[in-house]
Amino acid sequence: MENQRRKFLYRAGLITATTAFLPNSLWSATRPIKEKLGVALVGLGYYSTDLLAPALQLTQYCELKGIVTGSPEKVPVWQERYGIPDKNVYDYVGMDKIADNPDIDVIYIVLPPSMHAEYSIRAANTGKHVWCEKPMAPTVTECEAMIKACNSNNVKLSIGYRCQHDPNIQAYMKAAKEKPFGAVKMVSSSAGYFDGRSDHWKQKKAMGGGVMGDMGVYAIQGARLATGEEPISVTARTYTTRPDIYDEVEETAMYQLEFPSGARAACQSSFGIPMNYLNINYEKGWIKMAPHSAYSGNKGERSDGKIIDFPLENQQAKQMDDDALSILNDTDMMVPGEEGLLDIRVVEAVYRAAEKACSVTI
Repeated sequence: MENQRRKFLYRAGLITATTAFLPNSLWSATRPIKEKLGVALVGLGYYSTDLLAPALQLTQYCELKGIVTGSPEKVPVWQERYGIPDKNVYDYVGMDKIADNPDIDVIYIVLPPSMHAEYSIRAANTGKHVWCEKPMAPTVTECEAMIKACNSNNVKLSIGYRCQHDPNIQAYMKAAKEKPFGAVKMVSSSAGYFDGRSDHWKQKKAMGGGVMGDMGVYAIQGARLATGEEPISVTARTYTTRPDIYDEVEETAMYQLEFPSGARAACQSSFGIPMNYLNINYEKGWIKMAPHSAYSGNKGERSDGKIIDFPLENQQAKQMDDDALSILNDTDMMVPGEEGLLDIRVVEAVYRAAEKACSVTI
């Protein structure tokens, strides 16, 4: 009996007479004004469970209202912990019924990267706004399809780059514009940790694994945001020290980026080497960030003696509140889909450069 109830619950959605037959584009344009946006998390793995759901208890402009999962055993735990009603629980098959649920305004995709495009497009087609975890998708083609789907449905798309919402990261982004030490000459950007797992999506090519999409995005972001430019060429090498685990994807990547101004960046990303720093050398000074992409906070120093250490209670809460305010105020997202696309364009170029063992134009 309980199993039958659950199956019905997963495939059921709240359908109201006022919204059931509205086209998605019209529904998105006629949403009621709210003080807080309702968020549905799609995928209840580590990041949703340990970071996003707790952060949503700290947010001012959005709140956890729904879940989408393929694991029935997780449902009662989440319902008890967060008070999620039956009508706001969905499985992956029935996710599209969120279109008819006025409690939910945003669908947050927190799945392996190979599933990001499919579920982001499905989310956009419900007429709800879309937040998607990084990496945006494994390919540029998929990223472009996600952007197109959101534009076609008149909904906003944001990529979960928590670091760009961090005032410590924003400090060196500001330096790229104001140039207090002159032009950027050289950047060293590294992001890595030792991953002891042996059977995770990060080690499976079909699921979007490989270090470049995961930690590589942090290193690429560091170089791009530090220079304020987009790279024009790359040379790269990928390798593994644990071929029994990383037999389908790379464990470590080392790559050099060239920028239009002549600035260069040496980047490293790894699932086997702990590293988390960003060094920016200018004509007349430097900025050093360590750590640069940590959950617990980032900090740095400048050659003029100024310290970069702005307090931030919770990166994910700040990210989601910023994105919710952009929706509520109908302003541009801080990190739109186009930003994720730029990173994946570099990721693809890194793979081509490593395969060909030569410089590749981006």
